[in-house]
Amino acid sequence: MKNSPKTSVKSVLLAFFMVLISTFSAFSDPQMTETAHAEAGHEATAEANHEGHKEGKLDIKGEIFGHISDSYDWHLFTLGEGHEATHVSVPLPVILYNPTNGLSVFMSSAFHHGHEPAHGYELYVDGGKQKIRAQDGSKFYDISITKNVLCLFISVIILLVLMTGVARKYKKNGINKAPSGFQNALEPIIGFIQDTVAKPYLGKHYLKYMPLLLTLFFFIWVNNLMGLLPFGFNLTGNIAVTLLLALVFFVVMLANSNKYFWGHIFNPPGIPFGIKLILVPIEILSNLLIKPAALAIRLFANIFAGHTIILSIILLIFIFGGLSKVAGIAFIPVSLGFTIFMFFLELLVAAIQAFIFTNLTAVFISQAIEEHHHDDDHGHH
Repeated sequence: MKNSPKTSVKSVLLAFFMVLISTFSAFSDPQMTETAHAEAGHEATAEANHEGHKEGKLDIKGEIFGHISDSYDWHLFTLGEGHEATHVSVPLPVILYNPTNGLSVFMSSAFHHGHEPAHGYELYVDGGKQKIRAQDGSKFYDISITKNVLCLFISVIILLVLMTGVARKYKKNGINKAPSGFQNALEPIIGFIQDTVAKPYLGKHYLKYMPLLLTLFFFIWVNNLMGLLPFGFNLTGNIAVTLLLALVFFVVMLANSNKYFWGHIFNPPGIPFGIKLILVPIEILSNLLIKPAALAIRLFANIFAGHTIILSIILLIFIFGGLSKVAGIAFIPVSLGFTIFMFFLELLVAAIQAFIFTNLTAVFISQAIEEHHHDDDHGHH
């Protein structure tokens, strides 16, 4: 554990801001006239499905996506039904830049849950996705602070406060004094990542990559846990976020790769030329596309699926209740039991997925920086 906590905590700050800037930019698409921020928010989904509720039908897809998707405000809960329903939510800043009309900054509450236009823009739901469009049909840039972006800010602030607090203790007391407080909880985790991930795969270079590995682990773990809180978020269940996390790893891997890594890709040693024609394209796809894509999709799919399953189990109460009130009431304890079980399982999955992403990052980087050894060297060792 010598020096590794101290070194890693100091370097975490820069890495967090790199992830922050890259992820924030992912929510903007300058090529689109209608800009979407992933999926529908609860309020817009409720309004879009109002007719279905009047007929006594439950829109399962709308309810699920309304809770786990991104939106332009942070919905807390709804009181009442239909037109008399009261939506309790926290409005978020909408920031739109139109090359013709200039910059527009206003709160999402100006849309009145999609009932009214604001500053020349309309909020609507299309295919289960909450979108904004310009009333005159012009193109614009959307850099709004959506619910997922708010989650990103909150998680970064939490981690910065905790990490800088631990760093101050190490600076003041050194590494030889017994840790205390949150430092006591953090140090075993850092040691675990160091001893089971960094050292086995990265060898003598492990200290160089500890800041990256710890940043990825704690960032993913904290956001996975935040998604399980009441009124929580679903940041790591957003494919745009996981793709950008994979992109951070991918850039680091390419920047530190050596000539032997590229030599094995474009000219595999000891392979007949005819086989190379088949093997080289496979190696290119595997190292430059499949690896980062696998990291992103694995994390996104596991978190998204976990949230979906929990919501689906809860909604079974209303599905059975639609068939019979007695059946709905009888299914409540069954649904609650499965929900509690899945919640605790997701607590475990939150840590496991953070570890897997960090572990695979170390594995892939080790393959890129692996040094060439001659047969004589192997025999000597």
